[in-house]
Amino acid sequence: MTKAPRTQAMRVLAARKIPFQVHTFPETIRDAVQVAASIGYPPAQVYKTLVVLREASGQADGPFPTDSAVPLLVMLPADQELDLRAFARAIGTRRARMATHDQAEQLTGLRVGGISALALLNRRFVVYIDKRALDHEEILVSGGQRGVDLQLRVADLIALTGAQAVEAALPKG
Repeated sequence: MTKAPRTQAMRVLAARKIPFQVHTFPETIRDAVQVAASIGYPPAQVYKTLVVLREASGQADGPFPTDSAVPLLVMLPADQELDLRAFARAIGTRRARMATHDQAEQLTGLRVGGISALALLNRRFVVYIDKRALDHEEILVSGGQRGVDLQLRVADLIALTGAQAVEAALPKG
């Protein structure tokens, strides 16, 4: 396998002297459960990052709901799905919805399958992480590019991204 590129997320971690390990896999794999299998880690320790749109408070639903939506990043275990109603309740809003692939890529500047809170630190996204992450010393998250995951301590990830732990996931299926 070729050497992993140096991504923005890796540069941030290195600059802050946060230890991490790089795991590469074929960039054609975009399902987080398949990523976990490819790199030999349990799906509960491999986290995917989703872009969710929260309706801005005080904004009425109109013909252009995207214009009144605030983008959020939500990190979940590979084997879980986001329960949008539970997530909306957990963050104290009435409504939240998944961004489309095109919206996610436009909002983040990253390709779906490579979206990473670590690569978006200066973009002022509010970041959430499923509370199951707190059960692990380390987890793997996207390195900001398809085919690259980074393994780091959960405490370091939360401190760096300002992620808030929430309970809003359901088993996939």
